[in-house]
Amino acid sequence: MSPPLYGLDIETDTSVDGLDPSVSPIVAVAVATPDGDRVFQGPEDLVLHRTDELMSELDPGIVVTWNGSGFDLPFLTERARRLGVTLGLDLWDDGPERTEPGVVRGRWYAHDHLDGYRLYRADVGRSLGFPCGLKPLSRLVGLAPVEVDRSCIHLLDDAALEAYVASDARLARELVLRRWPVAERATDGCHPRPPD
Repeated sequence: MSPPLYGLDIETDTSVDGLDPSVSPIVAVAVATPDGDRVFQGPEDLVLHRTDELMSELDPGIVVTWNGSGFDLPFLTERARRLGVTLGLDLWDDGPERTEPGVVRGRWYAHDHLDGYRLYRADVGRSLGFPCGLKPLSRLVGLAPVEVDRSCIHLLDDAALEAYVASDARLARELVLRRWPVAERATDGCHPRPPD
């Protein structure tokens, strides 16, 4: 039996530099589970607490992100640090000779992490020359992503933001499910944290 997969996506405030965790708060987090989506919005510290609480309660599985190794997980960690919020999220790298700069591996409580973008980029991207962005790849395989102007996330109402962030979490989960069980070899648990 394969472990449950939990798609995770974050959205950040694009009224400032939404790619910089030193200035941009997280405005929404979605976790797509086998039983449905959970979306957290509101004050950032509460969003982080609720996300962490959910991760601590879910059955052990695999957190699936799309470029989470390079964006979502480091962003979550930095925002939590700045706000004094403790997360059960542990990040590490494999050293400069084996890891791209800024790319991490992770574990959130009992959940391994799998970056679907890196999984697809390693073979589909290389062999077909396809860029492997979440939405283009989703459309290619017949999925229907919710699309918005990424530069205007801060202008979305709560319902539109919820639909958007949940869609991305579901798409990441679905794309990795389509590659299972081969994808399992790409989990960060297959690359344990080096000793300190």
